[in-house]
Amino acid sequence: MSDLGALLRKAREQRGLSLEDIQDLTKIRKRYLEAIEEGNYAVLPGSFYVRAFVKNYAENVGLDAEEVLRLYQKEIPAPAPEPVVETVQRPRRAQTQSSDRWSRWGFRSLMWLFFILIVVIVYVFYINNPVNKKVDTADDSTKITDQTKPPEENKGNTPDTNEPDNTPDAGTDTPDPEPPVTPPSTTVTFIRSTGKTNYYEVSPAAGTHKLELKVVGGSGWVGVSENKVGGKYLLTKTLKDGESETIDVTVPVYINIAHANLTDVTIDGVLIDDGNKKGSRKMQLDPAEAVGTGTETGTDTDTSSNSETNTTTP
Repeated sequence: MSDLGALLRKAREQRGLSLEDIQDLTKIRKRYLEAIEEGNYAVLPGSFYVRAFVKNYAENVGLDAEEVLRLYQKEIPAPAPEPVVETVQRPRRAQTQSSDRWSRWGFRSLMWLFFILIVVIVYVFYINNPVNKKVDTADDSTKITDQTKPPEENKGNTPDTNEPDNTPDAGTDTPDPEPPVTPPSTTVTFIRSTGKTNYYEVSPAAGTHKLELKVVGGSGWVGVSENKVGGKYLLTKTLKDGESETIDVTVPVYINIAHANLTDVTIDGVLIDDGNKKGSRKMQLDPAEAVGTGTETGTDTDTSSNSETNTTTP
């Protein structure tokens, strides 16, 4: 086994991931992953793919991919250099050189004509609108007198004092205010278990939920992806003892935990029971109306039909 392969394998095992898990995350075939760990790069389809596969592998086990490529650049086979094609320039004929000379002179003449035209336009505008032209700020024909007339009385619009007063009495009953609307509570229901993946139903399905992951009693890697396994990562981090991470998510989401016995997962304050067994554990959280439509590529086929519901009211 090569030094690079040993480093990648150690990082994978520390996070409780198998080669099948790395295959699901990176979309790289398992036999290629085994060849990278063993340093057998001849199995890979080409030297160009070696760097790409190693970089993808390192990123998914929490390593700095650029630093790994830099440290082990002598071990990784370099891609084949591309052939350099030299262009041969034919000597220009005398007629072509003459045409280029006239083209340059024509372009320069056109630029000078354009500049002169701009100067003429500015000069004409300045002549027609001199800066020192007097501007009348007031109309002299407007007559201002000191005589003012009082406002005429509004005849015929005097309010009738005999009209009845429509003001409601102080004792008139007023309608009671409507009671405040209580937001729906969050419910998490266990649906089934396939291999190491537990499926849960989250209600209400619409809206944003707060997902919190907390590690107690050690350290462990956690990952959260959109939709299902292989989706875009929303969170990938190794949490130390007592650390927690909270993100806003919209179901469906896929959760991957390296150490289930050390990690507590809650959504909107509802603790999701994963059995607290040692080893890795996956969770698929689906909206209420989408339960039963997800798929999982796990190797185990044991299925549990028991359902468990956890509820919280914000």
